[in-house]
Amino acid sequence: MKFVDSEFSTILEVKNSKFITHLCPYELFTDMMEKLKKTHPKARHFVYAYRYLNEFDQIVENSSDDGEPKGTSGKPSLSVLAGADFINTAVIVVRYFGGIRLGTGGLVKAYSDAVNLVVKSSDIKDFVQLESKQLTLQYSQLSQIEYTLTKYEIKIKNKIFTDTICLSLEATDSNFKKLSKELFLDNILEEID
Repeated sequence: MKFVDSEFSTILEVKNSKFITHLCPYELFTDMMEKLKKTHPKARHFVYAYRYLNEFDQIVENSSDDGEPKGTSGKPSLSVLAGADFINTAVIVVRYFGGIRLGTGGLVKAYSDAVNLVVKSSDIKDFVQLESKQLTLQYSQLSQIEYTLTKYEIKIKNKIFTDTICLSLEATDSNFKKLSKELFLDNILEEID
């Protein structure tokens, strides 16, 4: 599976219609849509598609034609995302109508081409399932542990300071195993449900 971790955009012109396409991480979808509607108040359509993993590791997909003829824009956009094996990714295509009707086949091709264009111009990453764990440590250990976490690409999601420090961590299973081996933490890292 693949994903993007930042926003990418391209413009495709087909028979005087402009297709301004934005590819972004799924968690930015709502904000991106609001921003685009403010930036492009005269645009005719805001077609979207997205795919993400829910809490049960199931792929959730959705799309909208936003006023285009049924099945001519949202579904083709979603098909490109699915065909490229994207996850946790959204695409929004802002269309300015150019006065020439494209027909249903023309719309399907235009939206597919617009999404393919932004995909080709994006920095695509390989998706890796991350796990969450907690680590409790003493204040004197913090700087050394932070250095080691960086070394193994383990992200600190949260720090809770009491008489000890509790770190909420996120990383791949293999990176957690490397950390445990180096720090002899086999029984200290706790799973987070």
